[in-house]
Amino acid sequence: RHPLATFFHLFFRVSAIVTYLFCDWFSNSFVACFVTILLLLSFDFWSVKNVTGRLLVGLRWWNQIDEDGKSHWVFEAKRVPTIAASTEAEARIFWLGLIICPVIWTMFFFSTLFSLKLKWLALVIAGISLQTANLYGYIHCKLGGQKAISRVASRLFGTADVPKRQSRRISEDGTEEHGKTGTR
Repeated sequence: RHPLATFFHLFFRVSAIVTYLFCDWFSNSFVACFVTILLLLSFDFWSVKNVTGRLLVGLRWWNQIDEDGKSHWVFEAKRVPTIAASTEAEARIFWLGLIICPVIWTMFFFSTLFSLKLKWLALVIAGISLQTANLYGYIHCKLGGQKAISRVASRLFGTADVPKRQSRRISEDGTEEHGKTGTR
């Protein structure tokens, strides 16, 4: 069981939302509110990505840049044969928090846009971006990365062919070979 990880998984998310809703009541300084909420969102992003995802659901993801400057997402999932009831409850809390909070920030986006409080728009977009990045990463981890998503998509659409992608290999003599490779 990981009660502290579960607490902090929800604490930073809920604190950022509550602070966004009630910040005008406690402070007249836009900058102080903006910085406080952005710090809470950053703490949430870091803690979910680096701590609570590993502890509560056994997943983690990261993005790395290779020598060519290309970005590669890496997804990991811990193989766990049986899950205890307490761990299932923690996993539900993890996934509910991960899904509901980006929806709330999206609602904030539309309310900010329609009420013409444009100074808050950058903060709301930052909230959506950070929350959605974690959601995207953990959904890919849960589904097993790109290969499983391709398999699910091919089953869904009834095609066994996955589009071929451009790749390059370096042969033994050091020359690059460009070609198309298929993934299944």
